[in-house]
Amino acid sequence: MIHLDNLRHYYRLGASPALNGISIDIARGSIHGLLGPNGAGKTTLISLLAGLLLPREGCITIDGEPLDVWRAARPNAIALVPQDYAFYPMLTVAENLAFFAGVQGLSSRKQQLQCANALAFSRLEAVADQRAEELSGGLRRRLNLAIGLTGEPEILLLDEPTVGVDPLSRRFLLEAVRQLAAAGCTVIYTSHYMEEIEAVCSNVSIIDHGKVLQAGPIEQVKRGKTLEQVFMDLTGHSLRN
Repeated sequence: MIHLDNLRHYYRLGASPALNGISIDIARGSIHGLLGPNGAGKTTLISLLAGLLLPREGCITIDGEPLDVWRAARPNAIALVPQDYAFYPMLTVAENLAFFAGVQGLSSRKQQLQCANALAFSRLEAVADQRAEELSGGLRRRLNLAIGLTGEPEILLLDEPTVGVDPLSRRFLLEAVRQLAAAGCTVIYTSHYMEEIEAVCSNVSIIDHGKVLQAGPIEQVKRGKTLEQVFMDLTGHSLRN
């Protein structure tokens, strides 16, 4: 269980909080959606889970252990796939994978195995020798995902992973997320696309202005409505604005 308890975070003294008392329980092995508009606090929350930021207040525990303790015992167990492209444009796909596998402290044999597995899973074999800057938007998103998988993470943090991709690439990425969860990986999926959350997530937390407005199993949260209708009922405005 991943337990977020009353998390508060602001980026400077006196600023409005990016997170304002967020508490969420995320079951291991699930796909948990964080749904909200741009600026809702989703990326800040993902950054806290990744250890890139420390909460000003509150705590995060995994299986009962504080996040920093849990991570120290399992350095590669949490992987972040950010919204921005996180690779070297001048390197080839294979070179990027080799570099990011190398910095994770894996043995040479393990690096080769994990790179091959990530390449195959993301279906990038045909462009392995192509420079990343030459890839289409959809293939760049696949490379972002493949890099995140090189450490064989237990928890995968996906921050708006389909931004700017074509429908075919979006379908591929969503199916990849389902496969990862089926294999036992816990996936935390941020998006402002309601249809994506409904397509892949078993649970959802609706976030706006740094607060959780509603959370739970998707069908329980919807109660016969669409997620858009639920969001409008909670906030008085559309998620698409």
